[in-house]
Amino acid sequence: MGILKATALLDDLIEKAGGCAVVDGGLATQLEKHGASINDPLWSALCLIKDPDLVKRVHLEYLEAGADILVTSSYQATIPGFLSRGLSIEEAESLLEKSVKLAVEARDKFWNVVKRNPTQSYNRALVAASIGSYGAYLADGSEYNGDYGPHVSRDKLKDFHRHRLQLLVDAGPDILAFETIPNKLEAQACVELLEEENVQIPSWICFSSVDGKNAPSGESFKDCLDVINRSDKVSAFGINCAPPHFIQTLIQKLKELTTKAIIVYPNSGEIWDGISKRWLPSKCFDEEKFELFAPIWRDAGAKLIGGCCRTTPSTIQAISKALKERSGFD
Repeated sequence: MGILKATALLDDLIEKAGGCAVVDGGLATQLEKHGASINDPLWSALCLIKDPDLVKRVHLEYLEAGADILVTSSYQATIPGFLSRGLSIEEAESLLEKSVKLAVEARDKFWNVVKRNPTQSYNRALVAASIGSYGAYLADGSEYNGDYGPHVSRDKLKDFHRHRLQLLVDAGPDILAFETIPNKLEAQACVELLEEENVQIPSWICFSSVDGKNAPSGESFKDCLDVINRSDKVSAFGINCAPPHFIQTLIQKLKELTTKAIIVYPNSGEIWDGISKRWLPSKCFDEEKFELFAPIWRDAGAKLIGGCCRTTPSTIQAISKALKERSGFD
């Protein structure tokens, strides 16, 4: 298709959505609501093995809630991670491909029904293949501090991501989503990998932030964006799994640093303890607050808004409703 034509798919979706498209919400959160037990290094990817039909069900719930983009269940799905569970390389590769297939099947099933209704207000969703950071694979919380140690080089990070990226691209998503990238080193590795593999679909790169000002590593977003801004393979840049009360200020900061589309999908505000593997009580955003702030974030410059951990289809429905009402698309 070519990168320019492929990127136009994302641009067109944003335009059809009234200038700001809706990304889905927490996959693992909703899987757990349905009874899935995923307190595991594979996290939501465990359901690719144990209950793929539930993954598809959750994708459909987010589409019904108004999501314009589905993010696949591959965030912590890695070849080494699956091999450590005793699976073969072939089985691991098949599961990565399945993560995209399940989202595409859900999208197509939903769209084939709603497109027949001339009064429906849905858009044909795009599928974003999730690529979690190296820290997500380590499952030690390092995606929230960027401390990979002295022996992790840019080449090592590229080698870690390369085969998974190839498999996900070949499975046919519309977008690649690099998520919770914690430092400049891994951002550089991702950008170089997109160039080396000549990826022909658009991508976004999202960092988290623990202080509302910088990358988790403490590096400035200006430094992290230097390499990203030079790449035409990256269509959007932004923040995921950061507290929602950071988002407005971060959007304003990023608007000064990049001309790429800005994407934000914060968590609920609860704090994940990567050591004890549990959510700590904290000041949270409920559906009403997401409904209130989504138009504010859009007006500040965000082109894609969704939710991350501890958000649900109700959250996404609130975001979608608020954005449509404010844009006159409802």
